Formats: sequence, C-alpha cells, structure tokens
Amino acid sequence: MGLFTKDIKSLDDLFVHTLQDIYYAENQITKALPTMIGKATNAQLRQGFETHLRETEGQIKRLEQVFEMHGHKPKAVNCPAIDGIIKEANETAGEVADKEVLDAALLAAAQAVEHYEIARYGTLVAWAKRLGRDDCAAVLQQTLDEEKATDQKLTALAESRVNQKAA
Repeated sequence: MGLFTKDIKSLDDLFVHTLQDIYYAENQITKALPTMIGKATNAQLRQGFETHLRETEGQIKRLEQVFEMHGHKPKAVNCPAIDGIIKEANETAGEVADKEVLDAALLAAAQAVEHYEIARYGTLVAWAKRLGRDDCAAVLQQTLDEEKATDQKLTALAESRVNQKAA
C-alpha cells in the first residue's frame, strides 16, 4: 500500500498506514543506534543513545499493542523519510574526522529522527482521538511524551557541551 493510493480510503486506513510507517521507522532506528553509539565520543551522548535504544525497543512493543488494540497485526511499510534521515546521518558522520564535530553531527542527526517521530506520533494521537480510539491515543501519547523528552535532553546536551566543544 502506498501513500495516497486507492488502498487508503478513510482516516482509519490512513491511521493504520501511518502506524505501519512509524513501526518501520522505529525498527530502522534500533538498527541505526548501535552504530551511533559506537561512533559517539562524548560519554553523555553515548549514554543518551543507549537509553534511547532501550526506549525505542519499548516503543516498538507499544506500537504492537496499538496494532492489536485496533484489530491489526503489526506490519511495517517502507518509510522513505526515516531511510533518508538515517542515510544522511551515515554519510555526514563518515565525512567528519574531528571527533567533537562528529558528536555534534550525530546529535543533530538524532534530533532529526526525534522531530520526525514527534510529528508522526502527534498525528497518530490526534487521529486516534478523532477515530474514537482514546485507548490507542493514550498508548501513543506515552511514546510522544518520551520522544519530546528525548529531544529536550538532546537540545540541552547540544547547547551545554557538544556544540561548544565542536566550535
């Protein structure tokens, strides 16, 4: 099923498609984070990535719960947006020799991922409520809150340490 194809006929169809999209994205993020952990030289950044990997694994379980609550089996559809963000992060990180600048690049890439996730989860929460699925919205809201908190932590780390060292 592609976005804006005849397979999406209702808000419910779009909700399920977007669940599948973010399910794919979260799984790709769990594959990308170990590389980011390995490249990060700032201890706080590395620890943040490790924490986010564990959170992401929990978020995948929550998505599986929402699929089940909504009467669907968990399924992923390709998400070109997250693939592009991860590809760009890998390309940029591969070009940076200075370790402190590399940390800044990794942190910026992580924030791009967080902002994508915040946009997706915010939309899913709104659609779930519109569809009368407050139960699904509540589960998705937990993840949205985690994503926002992670973004705030990354911003604080960037502003207090990583960007200063890279400058």
